[in-house]
Amino acid sequence: MSTYPDLLYHTVLTVIDYHDDPSGAKRSVYVLGTHATLKASKAFAATTALGNLKYDSVDFEEYAVHSSSPFGSEAWTHGDGVIVYARAPAGQVFLVGIYTTSNNESLQARTSDGTVVFPVNAAAAPDEQQLHYVVQTTTDYNRDRSGGVQETEIEGCYIQRDDALAAARKCLDSSSFVEFDVREEDSGVGGDWPFDEDVVVHAVAGTGQNTTVTVRTVPDALKRHGKQ
Repeated sequence: MSTYPDLLYHTVLTVIDYHDDPSGAKRSVYVLGTHATLKASKAFAATTALGNLKYDSVDFEEYAVHSSSPFGSEAWTHGDGVIVYARAPAGQVFLVGIYTTSNNESLQARTSDGTVVFPVNAAAAPDEQQLHYVVQTTTDYNRDRSGGVQETEIEGCYIQRDDALAAARKCLDSSSFVEFDVREEDSGVGGDWPFDEDVVVHAVAGTGQNTTVTVRTVPDALKRHGKQ
């Protein structure tokens, strides 16, 4: 049995590389999974998310799960919304948390386990079906010149990559920025594009905030941060 939920809960991995940059400015954000209920999303984040990247708790010097203590407890020191905190021997910190968005594609979900059900007319084969996430990250250089103050939002998820790209290009109002770069659909990667290959929009505000809008998938997380 399935339903059409109003909200979706995305399990998100943030990797902060304190080894390369002690300020915490070097970080990346990827979605690891999507569920229709908070309960299912928390369970996935706590028990499965890092395992899907081929990691085990013994791979880390420090490993803590928030589900082992009540939310809001003073005993938890790793940030609001963080379900798993893991510190690797090389200095990278893995944070697994949950972000909430509206169900902008009206996706169905199984009531039994909260997993998303792709429509029968989805273009990709079942083993190739994946959601494309529009991820917006703002770095506030006015508050911290090193770039260590960053905020990330999931703006939506889409079945078709082209729809995600179109949404990414519309996330920001170019008139609000002093610099505004958009990667056009047919521009490809490389050439004169100075930003990462998954960046669709790069914008700089006069008040010191730099914003990027990317389109990412769960397999991108495995490619970038999966255990080798």
